[in-house]
Amino acid sequence: MANQVKTIALLTALAALLVVIGGAFGGKNGATIALVIALALNFGSYWFSDKIVLRMYQAQEVTETEAPDLYHLVQQLTDRAGLPMPKVYIIPDDSPNAFATGRNPSHAAVAVTEGILRLLSWEELAGVIGHELGHVKNRDILIQSIAATIGAAITYIAQFGFLFGGRRDEEGGGGSLVGGILMMILAPLAAAVIQMAISRSREYIADDTGAQICGHPLWLAAALDKLRRGSEAIPMHADQATAHMFIVSPLFGGGLASLFSTHPPIEQRIARLQEMAG
Repeated sequence: MANQVKTIALLTALAALLVVIGGAFGGKNGATIALVIALALNFGSYWFSDKIVLRMYQAQEVTETEAPDLYHLVQQLTDRAGLPMPKVYIIPDDSPNAFATGRNPSHAAVAVTEGILRLLSWEELAGVIGHELGHVKNRDILIQSIAATIGAAITYIAQFGFLFGGRRDEEGGGGSLVGGILMMILAPLAAAVIQMAISRSREYIADDTGAQICGHPLWLAAALDKLRRGSEAIPMHADQATAHMFIVSPLFGGGLASLFSTHPPIEQRIARLQEMAG
C-alpha cells in the first residue's frame, strides 16, 4: 500500500513539474503542445511494446507442445492471478533474466531467458513468473508509459523554451540566459530522477503481488539472490531504454547512479520478502 501511495505521489510531482516548467518556458499553450508531441511519440512504444521489445531480444514464442513445463507453470500462475493467459517466450541469452510486456492483460507476454531456465529451481522460477504477472496485473506498462510521456514533455519544453526564449533573453542580460541553461539541464534531470523512483516503487509492488501469486515469498527471495549473482557473472547486453522491464537490472552502477536506477537494491527486495514470509 505504501508503494502505491508513493507511485501516486511521484506521478503527481512529475505532473506538477510539467506545469511549472510549462508556465516558465512555454505557458499553457507551450505545455499542451509539448505534451501532445510526447504523447504521439510514446503512443507507438506503448501500443506495440510487446512486439518491439520481444523482437529486440530475439525472443521466440513457445507453445504448450514445445515447452510444456514452462507453459503449464505460467498457465497455473496465471489462473491463480485471475488473468488471461499471456503468450510465452524464450530469449536465446545465457544471462538469467525475465520480463513481461504488453499494453494490457489481454495482450500480455512473459519472456524468460535460457539462462534463467538453467539457473533456477522450479519453485524459484514460479516466484519470478509471479513477479512478472504482477507487473501485468498492476498495469505497469501503462503507468511507466504515462511517466515517460510527462518526462518527455518536460524535456521538450525545457529545450524549446531555451532555444526560443533564450534569444529574447540575451538582450536582457546574462542572468536570464544562465537561468535558462540551468533550467534546460535541471528540469529533465529532475524528471528522470522521479521516473526512476516510480520504476523502483513498481518493482516493490510487483514483488509483493508476485509473492502472493506464487504463494511463497521465499521462492522469489531465493530467485532474486541467484539472479543477482548470475546476472553479474553473465551480463546481458541490454538496451538502457528497456532495462526497467527486467526482473533484475541488466545495468550496474552505484553511488549517484543509484538515483537513476530502475530497480531497488536486491538486498532490500529480499529483506522485504523475508519479512513477508515471517
